[in-house]
Amino acid sequence: MSNYFITGIGTNIGKTIVSAILTEALEADYWKPIQAGDLEQSDSVKVENLISNTKTKIHSETYRLNQPMSPHAAAKLDNIIIDLNKITIPKTSNNLIIEGAGGLMVPLNNNELIIDLIQKLDAEVILVSQNYLGSINHTLLSIESLKVRKLKVKGVIFNGNPNMETENYILNYSGVNCLGRIDEHHQITKEIVLSYKNKFSFL
Repeated sequence: MSNYFITGIGTNIGKTIVSAILTEALEADYWKPIQAGDLEQSDSVKVENLISNTKTKIHSETYRLNQPMSPHAAAKLDNIIIDLNKITIPKTSNNLIIEGAGGLMVPLNNNELIIDLIQKLDAEVILVSQNYLGSINHTLLSIESLKVRKLKVKGVIFNGNPNMETENYILNYSGVNCLGRIDEHHQITKEIVLSYKNKFSFL
C-alpha cells in the first residue's frame, strides 16, 4: 500500500479534483490533514460526494480552521498553533490519498511549511500543474524544491486545457513522469470522476 501526497503549483490548481479522481481510481482512502475555511463544504465533503466506490474511507482532518486563509494565519485567528507532531497518518490497510493546502511553500506556523509536512509524512508526491503564463516557472520551482529535499516525486498531473509546448518542456527539463491529464470541465460530477478511473488505475 502507498501514501500519495497531492500538492499543487499554487492555489485553485485542481488538487481536490485530482484527489477525487485518484481516490476513485485506486479505491483509496482520503485524508486532508488541514482544512482552512469552508468547513461545511470542505474538501473532504467534496471528495466524498464525487466518488462512487464503497471501499474508500474519508479520514477526519487533524486541523479544521474557520477562515479560508493560509493555515498559519487561520490558526492564529483560531488561537491555536499547528503542530506537525500532532499530524499523523491515519491507520489503514488501503492506499491513501493525502491532499495538501495550496502549494509547497504555504506556511503552517512560524517555522514550517507544507513541504515540511510532506517530509514528515514520507509520502510520494504527485504534483498538480495547470497551464497559464508562468506555470513553467512555478512547476519547475516546485519540482526543484522537492528534489532539494530529496522527497519522492511520483510524477505530475496536468489539469485543464492542454499546452503541449509547456508540458513537454516541463517534463523534458525536470525528468519527472507525466501520470496523466485531466481535461477542462464546466462542472465536475461523479460520472466525470468515474470516467477517469481506468486512466489512473496504474498508480
